[in-house]
This record gives sequence, C-alpha cells and structure tokens, in this order.
Amino acid sequence: MSSERGSGSPRQDLESIEIRTLLEAIYQRYGYDFRKYARGSLRRRLWRRADAEGVKTISGLQERVLHNPVAMEALLMDLSVNVTAMFRDPSFYVALRDKVVPILRTYPFVRIWNAGCSTGEEVYSIAILLREEGLLDRARIYATDINEHVLERAGEGVIALDRMRTFTHNYQRAGGSEVFSQYYKAEGTRARIDPELLRNVVFAHHNLVSDRSFNEFHLIICRNVMIYFDKELQDEVHELFLQSLVKLGILALGNKESIRFNSVTSRYEELDPEEKIYRRAV
Repeated sequence: MSSERGSGSPRQDLESIEIRTLLEAIYQRYGYDFRKYARGSLRRRLWRRADAEGVKTISGLQERVLHNPVAMEALLMDLSVNVTAMFRDPSFYVALRDKVVPILRTYPFVRIWNAGCSTGEEVYSIAILLREEGLLDRARIYATDINEHVLERAGEGVIALDRMRTFTHNYQRAGGSEVFSQYYKAEGTRARIDPELLRNVVFAHHNLVSDRSFNEFHLIICRNVMIYFDKELQDEVHELFLQSLVKLGILALGNKESIRFNSVTSRYEELDPEEKIYRRAV
C-alpha cells in the first residue's frame, strides 16, 4: 500500500482530491476545519489513521469517519497537537519570570489565554509560576483547545506519576525554587495536581480556525501549534491574537514559530526574540 502513495502524478492528483474532499466533509459533518493545515504533516497523519482503521484509501477513511463518530474522535486525536510536558523548554519559563512577570505585576488583574492547551501540562506550569510569583490569586487563565477529549483530561489534573521525575528536572531548570512535589499528590500510578492551582483556570472549547476572539488578554501563550498551519491560516490566527490582546499585551510562541513575514509583524516589538516573546505596540 505505501509503495503506491504518491508514486506517480496521477496518483498524487487523486490523493490530493481525496484529501480535499475528506477535509471538506469533516468540516460539513462535524464543524472541524483542517482545510488550511500544512499539507505535508496532515497527509502523514491521515494515512496513519487510514492504516489504523484498516482502509486502503483516503476515500475509505472518509466513509469511516462520516458514519462513525468514534472513528472521527480517533482521527481528531491524530490531527490535534497533543505533545506536551510540564515546563517544556525550561528557558522559556525563565524568560517568563524575568521579562513578562514584571509587566503583569503592573495590572490589578491579569487575564491569560493558553491557546492549544492540550492535556493541560502547560496550564499547570503557568499556574505554578504565577503562584510562586504571587500573581495566581489575581489572575485568570483561559485554557482552550479544539479537542474536547483532551480538555476533559486537562480539567481532571491527573498525570502519570512516572512522568514527574522529568517534570521535576524541567521545573528546576525553569527557575523553580520550591519543592516541586508540593504541587501534586501521588495516587497509585497517578499524580493529581493540587486543585488550588486550577481554581482560577477556565477550560473551554475553542477552535483557532473558525472561532472569534472572546476576551481581551494581557498574555497569550500559543506554543507549537501554528507550525501545523499553512501561511494563510497562520496570518488569520495572528490577526485573532492581535484583536485579543490589550494594548502592550504579550504574545508568546513556540521556539520554531515567529511573527516575522506575516500580516502583523509591524504591530509587535520583540521582548525576547530568542524565546519568541513579543509585545503588542500601542
């Protein structure tokens, strides 16, 4: 099967038609819009799901997901970005402490949007950092994702206990000075995040592709999400973030992402170019 994929121009043309038809069908049937996702990564994920479903064509996958919501849920998990860890990229959190927290202190109340929060590890990390900096009680974190299944997991605040050793190391490198184990309770093979950390967190479904701005934020964190979007969609999401930031609000992206060469470049100044942290101009 794999030897036929993309082996000739007619086959590639047919595959392209199938992918476009599938993405349009998913949008019409379920409301999820993947039509402007970067095609290379999307194609690989679709074929991986087709193999898992035991079908030999993208058209076969389309029939499966249109008639079986369980199959669609499995495909959504494959298409969503769910690779995450607590204090992933520790130097980013050092930059947050050093360069962003002093700015957030100037506001009486802070609204933060963690867009594409996945299973919640990034949200927990932000909450811990805010608590240590004395800001958690006057902050609200809006954690959103396209995938309601991972949102439910994020809201539960439960992580496999064996991951905590790595997370502890990340936390220490990220500038944490407390005992990391105070932020969770071991329950057998699971670790439960301290519920107090989530008291000011709102978990909600939001689709960056199709949904609008829903508040004004002092800080938007959207890391390692837009690398899966094509250029047009990246520009659209950047416009959404610009509309959602207060004047002088801060945007934090992933280390492979940038605001350069897009429609909003001139609307920001670099706060930490190495960590891809930007401040909206007046």
